[in-house]
Amino acid sequence: MLHFTSPALSPRAIPPLPARTFSAMSETISLADSTPDHVAGTWYSVPDLRLRDHQFTVPLDYTIDRNASPKISVYAREVVSVGKEEQPLPYLLYLQGGPGFECPRPTEASGWIHKTCEEFRVILMDQRGTGLSTPLTPSSMSQLDSAKEISEYLTYFRADNIVNDAEFIRVRLVPEAGPWTILGQSYGGFCSVTYLSFAPQGLKQVLLTGGIPPVGNGSTADAVYRACYPQVIHQNEKYYKRFPQDVEIIREVVKHLAESEGGGVPLPSGGFLTPRGLQTLGLSGLGSSSGFERLHYMFERAWDPVIVPGSRKQISYHFLKAFENWLDFDTNPLYILLHEAIYCQGDSSLWSAHRIRTEDDGKFDAIRAVKEGRPVFFTGEMVFPWMLEEVHALRKFKEAAHLLAEKNDWPPLYDIAVLNNNKVPVAAAVYYEDMYVNFKLAMETASQIAGIRLWITNEYMHSGLRDGGGQVLDHLLGMLNGRKPLF
Repeated sequence: MLHFTSPALSPRAIPPLPARTFSAMSETISLADSTPDHVAGTWYSVPDLRLRDHQFTVPLDYTIDRNASPKISVYAREVVSVGKEEQPLPYLLYLQGGPGFECPRPTEASGWIHKTCEEFRVILMDQRGTGLSTPLTPSSMSQLDSAKEISEYLTYFRADNIVNDAEFIRVRLVPEAGPWTILGQSYGGFCSVTYLSFAPQGLKQVLLTGGIPPVGNGSTADAVYRACYPQVIHQNEKYYKRFPQDVEIIREVVKHLAESEGGGVPLPSGGFLTPRGLQTLGLSGLGSSSGFERLHYMFERAWDPVIVPGSRKQISYHFLKAFENWLDFDTNPLYILLHEAIYCQGDSSLWSAHRIRTEDDGKFDAIRAVKEGRPVFFTGEMVFPWMLEEVHALRKFKEAAHLLAEKNDWPPLYDIAVLNNNKVPVAAAVYYEDMYVNFKLAMETASQIAGIRLWITNEYMHSGLRDGGGQVLDHLLGMLNGRKPLF
């Protein structure tokens, strides 16, 4: 396996982005204070862990007077090892991947959470709009009256306000409002670099796992997808080398869908499965450990048996249900609605992945692949405008999604001048064959973060934090506490 650790990097100069003011940062509130905007629950247990719920009432918009802003709720779960409830442990905030996904729900002391609880008090914060933090679902968003109102509301749910929420929580939770360690996985790492840019005073150290974002002025959504599509092709080629028998099975499924009435078949939820929808299975199937195997076993059950001779061949309900269960677009709609906006700073995405896909000379054209006898390539971490038609629960948000794609005045998410002069210790696991976060773009950003230490490896995929037990976290902590030498 290829893996190596780099010494701290020095930045190269790039003109800084306009400064962004974060207004949650200036408060200092004692942990002993009783405040109406913070409600703490009682301790409860899962095997070998003790947990406590915290609910915070925060402004939707931090740029205006707090009393004038609408309020939302942000939820955080405090986790410690059994018997450590009252110990003065340092705090670690975990920022989940996404966008639009809640934190994991611990069922026992295992994996990276078990490792972290050996020395930290862990805070699992559901990012605004997810989990128990005023969740934005198809049903809850139906309370908003128009596409314009929905799109304007959603502009408050990017990394800048996630960081504002984190600072709001830190000054109320950490004794004497001290700094804390943050651990950012995937999109949580993007949020962590936003944190480094605009609120470094709140940070003791930063750990990134598969989450170094593109930050430069040229790092548009278009640049991201031009870089990412080749890696997606590479993962497809690896998948078919592992399971060559799936080439023909998947072509048969695509042919069946294309020849069905309307170019697809109904899904159990009321949606519609088309060849291009089938290709989105690559989002989960190609980029994480055991994804290849899960995808293969799913296609083993693609067809119903022909019980009555002469009956028409049809895709099984088992397969259709598995397809819907694999993708969380309906339960976590922020992923589709805000996915490309996470790359936008002063520009619009205009459905970037959809446009850049047309530059591939038909490599991702499933129907053409069937006609030409080629393997059908799955797509990766991309969203497309037609999803708002084919995912039944999201049809009502089609117009709002187009408004968000056209928005061209997104504020900056990073301050390169601040990153160039960073003083916060940072360690990052960079996965060499990461399908979701392009290696080349990650390395370009790393060169802008002063003092960052990198662990570059192909031993793990994007899901390394989850898959490696405590090993990935232990390695990164070792890089910051002196257990891993600089050279």
